[in-house]
Amino acid sequence: MTVQPEQADVLTRSLPLEMNCRALDEERFCRCCRLILRRSDQLRDGWSWEALQGSEGYLKKTTLRPLPAGWGPEQDGGESPGAEPAALQPDPLVSTGSEEEDADLRLPSNSSSPVLQWEYHVLYSCSYATPVLYFRAFTLDGRSLTLEEIWKSIHPNFGLRLQNCPLNAVSQQEHPLLGQPFFFLHPCRTEEFMGPVLQAALDHGRYAHPGFWVHEGPMRFYLETWT
Repeated sequence: MTVQPEQADVLTRSLPLEMNCRALDEERFCRCCRLILRRSDQLRDGWSWEALQGSEGYLKKTTLRPLPAGWGPEQDGGESPGAEPAALQPDPLVSTGSEEEDADLRLPSNSSSPVLQWEYHVLYSCSYATPVLYFRAFTLDGRSLTLEEIWKSIHPNFGLRLQNCPLNAVSQQEHPLLGQPFFFLHPCRTEEFMGPVLQAALDHGRYAHPGFWVHEGPMRFYLETWT
């Protein structure tokens, strides 16, 4: 089942206001988050809401991602623990949204497969009026990945898309709510990352039910692609 033309028209008209022009206010962001959490509970895919003082909070998900065989922070030649690893196969910036695939990533503690622990936060930025993705990754012995290692772990499709301007796409800064170092996808590059995800959801009929466009609309459609 595919999205009908009139439904796609609604999306086309609405996204420039909500995504391209970044006119998503905090109240709408929180409302979308509640819808996402409801859906996440149905899928059991691990998203939660971390509440802080007042109405402040953020979406959070922690998951394990497998690494290629032979990956390790130290290789022959005495490289330091900060040496670059081989590229990861999974895409750490976009969740699959599949219950089966996510379940496969919840590896048992006694698994022999090398893994990294990824932590994702989706926050609302008042300055940019848009959601912002913050994330970090650790080896199982607690070592944080460097920026170079983060870039090595990004899916090749996104790496090629941003190879001409890596420094202003993914960088490290203090988490605005936690005060801890996190990597983040710069808000100015959000549309470039999310555009293909939005289109893929349309192409696969993910939001084909007419009631979606009447009752929940493209605002949720945009934000839900973060999950």
